[in-house]
Amino acid sequence: MSLPNHGANAHHVYERLGMKIPEMVIDFSENVNPLGPPAFVNEKWSTYAELITKYPDPHGEPFLSAAGQYHQVDVNQVIVGNGAAEIFASLAKRYENKRAVLIHPTFSEYAATLTPYHVYIKEIIAPQALPLDEVLDEVEFAEVIYICRPNNPTGYLIPLKEILQIAEYARRYKCEVILDEAFLDFIDESESFIPYLKDFPNVIVVRSMTKMYAIPGLRLGYAIADEQIIKEIRSRMPHWNSNAIATTIGADCLKEEEYRMQTITFAKEMREQTRVFLEKWNCTVLPSQTNFICFQLPNPARSKGFFEYLLAKGCVLRHTENFKGLDGKWFRVGMKEKLQMEQLQKEMTAWFEENLSS
Repeated sequence: MSLPNHGANAHHVYERLGMKIPEMVIDFSENVNPLGPPAFVNEKWSTYAELITKYPDPHGEPFLSAAGQYHQVDVNQVIVGNGAAEIFASLAKRYENKRAVLIHPTFSEYAATLTPYHVYIKEIIAPQALPLDEVLDEVEFAEVIYICRPNNPTGYLIPLKEILQIAEYARRYKCEVILDEAFLDFIDESESFIPYLKDFPNVIVVRSMTKMYAIPGLRLGYAIADEQIIKEIRSRMPHWNSNAIATTIGADCLKEEEYRMQTITFAKEMREQTRVFLEKWNCTVLPSQTNFICFQLPNPARSKGFFEYLLAKGCVLRHTENFKGLDGKWFRVGMKEKLQMEQLQKEMTAWFEENLSS
């Protein structure tokens, strides 16, 4: 029986496996900021009520202008979406009956949105370092390449100089680059490709507000690209595709510099502690730069039993059955608050002691 293709909504995992849901469940399969939304969201929540009775701005103001100012680009280069997922869905038709390159393992929505448009997908399997020569060879014959940076689910950060090299090569061959920076907030804006867009009209950068600011229920994402590309994407989107509460909160989130730095520090600390713990038990841990970590058991054949054992204990890991190149033999763990991470280590230790010590 196949498991859900996304993290979060943990009850679906239990339903698919026919397992009873424990009273207490910690969902490590989702990867939003464990510190929760910025404090102002709760403090000002009652003030958002008046927005419910009015139509939102059709282009996503005030967030549209806030994002432009934050990244120092013209607002005509920005488009707001009902989550980054809507932007990927709107981009897909652009490549109908054309050729796309995907680097696996990676976010499943790229293939899911391209498939209905009969896009030929060339797959490159690269769980860790990028095979740059192979990527460049394929770019010559493609209309688009999707790159997730840092990558989901591995957390690997392709060096910026390699992205620039790909973008330059792609421009030469009239290939577009869709650069998914949904988790870049957890690193540093100096790693973003956005400042280079003025030299690369063939690159589209997609960002998400969900992860860093812990507002997945509000659905808010955006893309920055050449003005003509933004016009073309907007022509395929419905009016009022972003709601007023999301765009108002999103605009204020971009002002939360102290919150961002606190989150980056916390995620790094939890990630390092988790890496040390897993390596103590001889697990293989992929190098991650974001708020999740990807690992494999010493004996991957025991993955199913390990996964279901933790489910029974109320700890939901992200399976990798639908990630090509990982094929269910790895797990992704989203960082949580300290006590929750300690609970996970406690349950993992019990399984390791029983199954790995003999």
